[in-house]
Parts: sequence; C-alpha cells; structure tokens
Amino acid sequence: MTSSFKRTLNVAFITMSAARSITLLSKRATICVAHPFKLSSAYHLRNFGTPASDNAELPESITRVGQSVAFPNEYPGQNYEFNWALNFDGVTPLKKSSFRILKPLDLRIAGLKPLANSPLKVVTLDEISLIPEAGSDSLSFESFDNVAQKTKDLLSASDTLYCPEGHIPATRTGVRIITNSAELAPKLLAYLERMPKRDPTAQPITAYVLDNSLGTVTDGDFRGYAIEEVEASGEVKSVASVVVVGKDLKVETVVAGLELSAGGLLEDEEARKKEAEENAAEA
Repeated sequence: MTSSFKRTLNVAFITMSAARSITLLSKRATICVAHPFKLSSAYHLRNFGTPASDNAELPESITRVGQSVAFPNEYPGQNYEFNWALNFDGVTPLKKSSFRILKPLDLRIAGLKPLANSPLKVVTLDEISLIPEAGSDSLSFESFDNVAQKTKDLLSASDTLYCPEGHIPATRTGVRIITNSAELAPKLLAYLERMPKRDPTAQPITAYVLDNSLGTVTDGDFRGYAIEEVEASGEVKSVASVVVVGKDLKVETVVAGLELSAGGLLEDEEARKKEAEENAAEA
C-alpha cells in the first residue's frame, strides 16, 4: 500500500507562508543596503521612469501622497511572488520566464493556445502500473531523490516554465505542475479543475515534468512519485512529488502520477484519522 512507502522528513517543515515571510524580509534588507533610499513606514509610489528626486515633473496630487521610488520590473513571466513559490518547490527560473497558469487566459498570456475540448478526460489505466512509488522494491528513495534534483536543475535552466495549477478532478487536492513543455501545459490545465486564485503557496502535490526533446541531458526517461510526511505548525501531513522525464511525454503518464499521489495522500489522511480515534478511545 502507498502509506507503507512514505517517509518522514528529518528536518523541520516550514509552511509556504512562513518561508515567503522569511525570504521577503531578507529581500527587503538587501534592498535597503543596495539602494540609497531606505524603506520606512512612509508610503512610497511605483516609479515608471521618473526619477525619485524629480518630483517637480510629477502631478501635484502624487507628490502630496508620498515619495516616488523605483519598483523592480515585473512583466508576464516574471513575477517575484510566484518565483519565490517556485524556489520553495526547488526550482529557480533562471531565464526569468515562468508562467503561473490557472485559467485559459493565462495560457494565452504565456503564448499558448487553450485546448478546445475542456475539461479533458484522461484515461490512465495503461499508465498506472508503469509508475513506481519511491520506497518500493523497484524505486528507492535515494534514486528518486537523485533524479528529482537533476530534473529540478534542468527545469531551472529551461527557457520558459509553464506551471498549471488546479485540483485533481472530483477532489480538493491542489496540484502545481512545473514543466518546460508548451505542448503538455494546455492539456494538463484542461484536465485539472479550476481552483480559486490565491497567493501562490505550496500545493499538496507538486509535479516536475521535463520534456527531454528540447536538448537537455539526463540519464534517460524516468517516471515515479514519492509520498512524504512533513510537520507543519505542529500538525503532521503528507505531501507528494511526481517526476516525469522523457522525449515523448504523454498527458496520461503525468495524470497517472497525479492520481496515484492523490490516492496516497487520502490513504495517509484516513490512517491518521483512524489512529487519532483509537488513541482518543483509549484515553
């Protein structure tokens, strides 16, 4: 069963919100050192080309509100908050082109065409048995970790990252897929159920999908998933990672990994609930 293969991380788990708070504080500290102005409690305005000291050219209403300061460039594919979320997942978009995709419009912004037949029904019966779980006889955690790290590094160096997010159909299990495949991204978004847009945070399932036909170098095709127990705010929960690498990627392969992961998370949740009930009855 899935739960028999899961492992508990030995390090303390930091929630996405906590991690982002730490990194944002570090970033603010760096800004204070690198720039002549200091961040303070006073309000500042984004400056789209007018020097901060040249307030004479600003409308009087703006100069009355606060000081004009330079704001870091953000554009489609370059969103600092989403980049921090990807960093938390172990991927750093070095080419500054990563798109968070939650709806068809996000695909168009990324230069992709939404799928006409949505929602997309995906049949995974032929793929389920081909995706091993880390900790089983056919895939050790060490082997999975090694491939996962290489995949994250290669995704980080990709020209563009497409990151569909949503729920596994008929569940409320959140998924983030990080891929360099422009062909797969529309299909994966069409498969996922749309979830409310919130600030980017870590999802219960993260999939790393590398299209190896684009010139990257790996040890060959790979598919696998892992279930791990982590502690968040004193509460133990399970999270899953899916890794798929290949030259001829199929949406069925990725979805099979997602569905296996969702099943494992549900199994773990039910096991912990049953254990809590038994402990309460004995108390």
